Amino acid sequence: MRHPHSRTTRRRVAGALTAGLLCAAGLAAPALAAPTGPPAIPAVTEGLALTPPMGFNNWNSTHCRAEFNEDMVKGIADLFVAKGLKGAGYRYVNLDDCWALPHRDANGELVPDPVRFPGGIRAVADYVHAKGLKLGIYTSAGTKTCNSAGFPGALGHEYSDARQFADWGVDYLKYDNCNNQGVDARQRYRTMRDALRATGRPIIYSICEWGENKPWEWASDVGQLWRTTGDISDSWSSMLSILKQNLPLAPYAGPGHWNDPDMLEVGNGGMTETEYRSHFSLWSVMAAPLLIGTDLRKASQATFDILANEEVIAVDQDPLGRQGAVVSAADGRWVVAKEMRDGSRAVALFNESGTAQRIATTASAVGLPDADAYTLRDLWQHRGYNTAGTIAATVPAHATVLLRVSADPRWADHPPAVELGLDGDPLLEAATPATLTSTVTDLGRTPARRVSVTLTGPAGWTVRATSAASAATLPTGRTLRTGWRVTAPPGTPAGSYGLTLRTSHRSPSGTPVTGTLPLTASVVVRPPSGTSYLGDLPWLSATSGWGPVERDTSNGESDAGDGRPLTIGGTVYARGLGVHALSDVSFYTGRACEKITASVGVDDEKGAKGTVAFEIRADGTRVAATGVLTNAMPAEPVTADVTGAQVVRLVVTDGGDGVDSDHADWADARLSC
Repeated sequence: MRHPHSRTTRRRVAGALTAGLLCAAGLAAPALAAPTGPPAIPAVTEGLALTPPMGFNNWNSTHCRAEFNEDMVKGIADLFVAKGLKGAGYRYVNLDDCWALPHRDANGELVPDPVRFPGGIRAVADYVHAKGLKLGIYTSAGTKTCNSAGFPGALGHEYSDARQFADWGVDYLKYDNCNNQGVDARQRYRTMRDALRATGRPIIYSICEWGENKPWEWASDVGQLWRTTGDISDSWSSMLSILKQNLPLAPYAGPGHWNDPDMLEVGNGGMTETEYRSHFSLWSVMAAPLLIGTDLRKASQATFDILANEEVIAVDQDPLGRQGAVVSAADGRWVVAKEMRDGSRAVALFNESGTAQRIATTASAVGLPDADAYTLRDLWQHRGYNTAGTIAATVPAHATVLLRVSADPRWADHPPAVELGLDGDPLLEAATPATLTSTVTDLGRTPARRVSVTLTGPAGWTVRATSAASAATLPTGRTLRTGWRVTAPPGTPAGSYGLTLRTSHRSPSGTPVTGTLPLTASVVVRPPSGTSYLGDLPWLSATSGWGPVERDTSNGESDAGDGRPLTIGGTVYARGLGVHALSDVSFYTGRACEKITASVGVDDEKGAKGTVAFEIRADGTRVAATGVLTNAMPAEPVTADVTGAQVVRLVVTDGGDGVDSDHADWADARLSC
């Protein structure tokens, strides 16, 4: 990727170029320094990271900018205490790249940057320790770190650098992978392991080699955590790609050895609050390290509310140490369940898609024993319910419902779980009534009484119930279905608008219970008759891994309009869409269109990089697809029959290897209606 927030490409390029130059000059890679004879290695690592480390790392919010300095680090430590984050379990305040000068001193030792850290690292460590917190530091398993300024790495200096870190009072080391001279990863990372142990100081060891050599298969006796992917960025697509790479690795995680899908982006501004709650929920159910990546001195209360949710944190920090496993995944509907030490299950109902979807599973499917009923705790609403065994919710786009479910004999102390839903597609043409049906279903073992439901829309809209909107009683498994006639006023501009479904009922003991389901309605315009370029039509929704979807140019990875002419295999195309995997662009076709055609491929601007696959979906059914395409391939023609479809989606996936450099072009994309 070419993006100021990503180091992955710089890392790989820097390592490859340096190794190549050394080989061309006939130079050998530096020897790995070690003391004479085998070192004495005390068992100082025993008991480290028995739950996933929690803390802060500055990289995602500051990179190497001047604002990364001693004052910032101390300010973060202060906020850990003042905002209750320390009490919630956050302990590590970690420095990333750029803390040192570019050159070692005459004795070969690392020198902290005197401008950024005038008191030195020891003084910062003392400040952090005085607050009951711990300090982390960064270097690379190569001759240089990953930043282009060329800060010294630890390859060939492992024992002396580890001794410096220990003398400074460092408690955590992130060990990166740049400029590694082609030395075997296991050798490099084991050497630093031995060097850290030889100091006699307990230091958590974070292996950051981007999952390139499958560290989950060999690093459980090397470090306490290992990166499973490339760098995360502050985008929905990046978070989603990393999630999908990390989920299958659940069997490798456990106390003292954790899969690390990279740091948190919560609060950095590239995702919505809903998406950040999903990010935090999913990292927690995956038993991932929780390292805050936003500058807490600038954070909103909403950000603190997410990061300090102790019920969600308890899922991550459960001492059994199981990583959540996928129970089911289909059409963007995910169920991920994590076994907890008390026998309960944390269950994430995650909606990857851009529209609300019902996601359902059962107590049996997530591994709970047979029981008359179960207690279901919503960890974001902080409410408890009883369920007869069904675990279900209509989950808004990009949202996650995180539950803790147990075979609790006190289930009757809680009101019945009531599920809200909406049947029908909330797509409306202005001044044309749409028919929708709300559902209120009792999932509990006890009946819901005095049930009522309302649906509201924006000011000026007409929303009218066409059937009963209340019921005296809903027994277990029964549903109140209410028809609604919804009309947007004439002249309403195309776009997304909020609908809110609300319900109220009483438990058998008379306790009032309310529920709310936020939904999105789209006002749409029928495409014109004839053949149109898709780049000329409004889309319902558009997501792209880096930067926005571009019309008639490639994806530039940053601001709108920063792309280049669409070019595949040397051929330049004047019209089309430029995206970056993972991407999804949807169009309203109103059952009035027949065909989509395009020439697709990886844009030439990324050289030999990039692997993607293209799909066209009509009302959720895949009607055209390519195999994995690379930059070396010419444009591939794609034709899809979309006859009768209300919505078509153009989807680009990452080819199964992550999203690095995945610039994808829908060249000459046309819709015939």
